[in-house]
Amino acid sequence: MLYHPEYAGKPLAVGGDPEARHGIVLTANYIAKQKGVKTGMALWQAKQICPEIIFVPPRMDLYLRFSQMAREIYLEYTDKIEPYGIDEAWLDVSDSRNLKGSGMTIAREISHRIKYELGVTVSIGISWNKIYAKLGSDYKKPDAITEFNRENYKDRIWQLPASDLLYVGRQTNKKLQKLGIRTIGQLAESDEKLLESHFVKIGNVLWAQMAGMKIRFARKDMKHQ
Repeated sequence: MLYHPEYAGKPLAVGGDPEARHGIVLTANYIAKQKGVKTGMALWQAKQICPEIIFVPPRMDLYLRFSQMAREIYLEYTDKIEPYGIDEAWLDVSDSRNLKGSGMTIAREISHRIKYELGVTVSIGISWNKIYAKLGSDYKKPDAITEFNRENYKDRIWQLPASDLLYVGRQTNKKLQKLGIRTIGQLAESDEKLLESHFVKIGNVLWAQMAGMKIRFARKDMKHQ
């Protein structure tokens, strides 16, 4: 809404050409999602579900510019940054806490700075591993901070569906259900060898993350290597 305040409070989606009736929804705001609009849906389907929806064309140049500006803020707190798409990233702030404060303190400061320096909001997840941090960022939106720590994570997320997790897509979730695994808690308590045998590529990663192990970041930010 930064460039189009007139769209505030209205269902909005980024997509192709609605007049030509082709293209898909690349992303949608929370108002549109609440009405049933989903990423990947054909524009005509989105229009049927939500007749008042407004379509806007993608602006990759703008997304890249804001992504870079956010990244410059992140780099003031850590150089251990692993991007996840154009608008998400993991930040390992383990070595920054003596100077910058706790994970929650850092998250609040980053959230505040992005809101007032860039004019947009972010949702942040805090945890000791990447899957739980990602789950936290998705747990409550928009403009929220959620922390899953070693004291509260079982009470807060064990009952959530396994499909809420990173790496658990539609096909993986179907396989998990055939194994009787439907919740995050059931996945966490599963046998490592069982997961490895059914999920060759990600079985050990899923088990390690659910068991609470901290998986190292893939790399540091290239600008600081």
